[in-house]
Amino acid sequence: MSAAAIVGIIIALIVLGVVAWYLVVQRRRTEDLRARYGPEYSRTVDQIGDRGRAEAELVKRQERVEALDIRPLSAEQRGKFTQDWRSVQALFVDDPRGAITRADGLVEEVMKVRGYPVSDFDQRAADLSVHHGRVVQNYRAAREIAIRHRRGMATTEDLRQAMVYYRELFQDLLEDREHMTERPVERAVERDVSRTADAASRDGDRVQPETQRPIRVDRDVRP
Repeated sequence: MSAAAIVGIIIALIVLGVVAWYLVVQRRRTEDLRARYGPEYSRTVDQIGDRGRAEAELVKRQERVEALDIRPLSAEQRGKFTQDWRSVQALFVDDPRGAITRADGLVEEVMKVRGYPVSDFDQRAADLSVHHGRVVQNYRAAREIAIRHRRGMATTEDLRQAMVYYRELFQDLLEDREHMTERPVERAVERDVSRTADAASRDGDRVQPETQRPIRVDRDVRP
């Protein structure tokens, strides 16, 4: 075999090795992004229409959030926000519309205290997706219901579902997922927020406060 042929074979092997390495790196990045973002990964790919560009967007989100000064809540802040949520949940019995408005505002307040920018909702949801990908879709759905209810187009059932969505995000935000590594997720907030609401969400997403008073569901919410 001539020297030129040997050189050609070596170059071909190097090229194949580089291609294989690139494919492995790309696959690993895809797997990491899927694991981090969950359903948000598929949503972004569908929205952008190209996997490579979508993954670049998700990486960009991560870099943006890592540059923010995201802070864990103190024990005092956690206690205050938990009590605030109990008040919002109790309000739902007599004033579902008012409760949804307050729930949306409480979630925004928690984000602000933790260091998230809150001026633009789309950017807010994108930032949340980096560490709270499991619930960010529900946040978007709850926000949409809140908008519809302000237009007089949401039913009591819609508002009940929005309350469940807000509660899930609220619980997630009270935990410091941004600085978690391998330690198990603690769900202590769920015990504090509302045992009744947890049982209700498993039985058809029915949100009730700790007083266990029935929720009126026989009429639509009117503006």
